[in-house]
Amino acid sequence: MIDAQTTQSLRVVGGERRRSLGSLALGMHTVLTLAFLYAPIVVLVLFSFTRDSFGVRWTGFTFDWYARLLADQRLLTAAMNTLIVALVSTVVSTIIGTMTALAMERYRFRWRTGFDALLYLPIVIPEIVMALALLAFFAFSFGLLETLFGIRLQFGLATVTIAHIAFTISFVVVVVRASLKGFDMRLEEAAQDLGANEWQTFRYITLPLIMPGVIGGALLAFTLSLDDFVITFFTTGSGVSLLPVEVYGQVKRAITPKINAISTLMLLVSITLVFLSQFVQRRREI
Repeated sequence: MIDAQTTQSLRVVGGERRRSLGSLALGMHTVLTLAFLYAPIVVLVLFSFTRDSFGVRWTGFTFDWYARLLADQRLLTAAMNTLIVALVSTVVSTIIGTMTALAMERYRFRWRTGFDALLYLPIVIPEIVMALALLAFFAFSFGLLETLFGIRLQFGLATVTIAHIAFTISFVVVVVRASLKGFDMRLEEAAQDLGANEWQTFRYITLPLIMPGVIGGALLAFTLSLDDFVITFFTTGSGVSLLPVEVYGQVKRAITPKINAISTLMLLVSITLVFLSQFVQRRREI
């Protein structure tokens, strides 16, 4: 016969064994998930230093591909154009998206439901449809301006920037609206009771509280603009080079670790922006 104390001991041992197996399974799941997400990035960075001219085998460590990248004026120009478009579109879309999110969350107006549905269209429709729609819009607008006023416009950085603003605004709105869901309106009312006007209330109360959402929306807009290919391909003009299109063209001709090198540098820029945003947020909390 097994007494009660022995039974209790067996139950404790069985519970600890199940917990240890559960912890092991959770740890394995975490490792596999992280490997699935970040192993391709590690391989990309690693093979930007290989001596292999095709960048698919490790044949030794070298910085030659970064030196060749710095000598490739076309690729550097494409990277600079891409950064300019991403920065300008991020600033504009963040400002417009934040204002739109505040209006959608705080005011009730006619056609609000329909406008809300239109905001989600750039997110839910296929990117190729968005690219074709923007291409048709620019072609129609340029033709109309030339017919009415004799102004001849061409596709270039301006059209790409406008196109990126058009499809990134919706993402900023979604992120900022999420940060406004738990916003305490009594804080604004208290500031106004103490004599603050609307601008002061927004600057010192509203904006600091929703700043995490604004920064999150800006980073998302910057990332989407930085790596967009389809919309960029359809709205850019001849003689204007942007990095996603240029990389695609070079990969079609020949794959070299120089592509890995420029991708590594762009990755470094994105990571730096993320760390800067975290640093700013922590400084604000202090």
